[in-house]
Amino acid sequence: MFTWLIALALAASAPATTPAPAPGPDAVAVAAPPAQVMALPPELRERVHREVLKGAPSQTQRLERLAHFMFDAQSGLGMDYREDATYAVEQAYATRTANCLAFTMLFLALAREVGLDAYPQEIRETLSWREDADIVYRNNHINAAVRIGARGYVVDVAGGSVIARDDPVPVSDARLLSHYYNNLAVELLARGQAEAAAQQMTRALELDPAYAPHWSNAGVIRLRTGDAVSARQAYDRALALEPDEPGALFNMAGLANRIGDRRLEAEYRQRLERVQRKDPFHHVLQAMQYERAGDYAQAIRHYRRAIRLYPDEHRFYSALARAYLHNDEPRRAAKALARALALSDGATRAAYRAELDRLRHASN
Repeated sequence: MFTWLIALALAASAPATTPAPAPGPDAVAVAAPPAQVMALPPELRERVHREVLKGAPSQTQRLERLAHFMFDAQSGLGMDYREDATYAVEQAYATRTANCLAFTMLFLALAREVGLDAYPQEIRETLSWREDADIVYRNNHINAAVRIGARGYVVDVAGGSVIARDDPVPVSDARLLSHYYNNLAVELLARGQAEAAAQQMTRALELDPAYAPHWSNAGVIRLRTGDAVSARQAYDRALALEPDEPGALFNMAGLANRIGDRRLEAEYRQRLERVQRKDPFHHVLQAMQYERAGDYAQAIRHYRRAIRLYPDEHRFYSALARAYLHNDEPRRAAKALARALALSDGATRAAYRAELDRLRHASN
């Protein structure tokens, strides 16, 4: 199976079914100082005033115009999504490229400029991950919310592709900026620049020292710089803040194994196992690994466990149906696919219906 050395890095928003490639040579942005990360370039400020505020629109009209301005390629910015584009607002504007974090920061800066009550939100647990060498990156997701009177609106560059276990919760700008520097640190680490990664992680922790996953990431980075003592201190800090933080538990168990403390390793692996037993996303990741290895019986077992813990996600049933087909169980595959159909809508529902019809036709 895979080895978790770093967890919950906020770099992506869409679930990956295959390992993503390592970031390219231009993937890591130049870090802006905190006061400049969300600053609007004068040209962009003037443009949004001209195109969004023309004619004294209502707040609802401002939101509609701003969404059009962000997405429309002909008359607006035409923003493109790219997983490794952890950019400050100025760079996102210059490149017209952003990941979920950079897009959210750009939208918030513009929304506040035109007088909207906008704030960031975080979805802590998503089924979004990638592997690179001996590191597994498990991601969370950021989007923007706008409050107009008693109504709330969400603006999300990739919300439809996110499998989320939790509802989004509002977070502070300090947390948002902390994620920005954490992302840069993670991307630098992926390129083998551990010392530079440590510098960016220090900024992340200074901005939001109460966020446990960042301390776990800091421990991984410190270990990569050869400082096992500081790594353990970082993991301890993460677990003091959040005793069930899975990345820190896994990383502490790995550190205990590295230093030869079998008793400590067993303690943390037991704690991790208790957490993972209740985590549907862990079982989905396990199932995907077994499926790749051709062990479809084990894949089915873990998909079913995930469904018992999180029964309303249509993509879990679709994956279970695929595993059943590989395991030569077409009737069970059809049953799982029918459940996926019932839980979905729109184009996804139509695709499931067509797939189910083909499966039933092949079985007759």
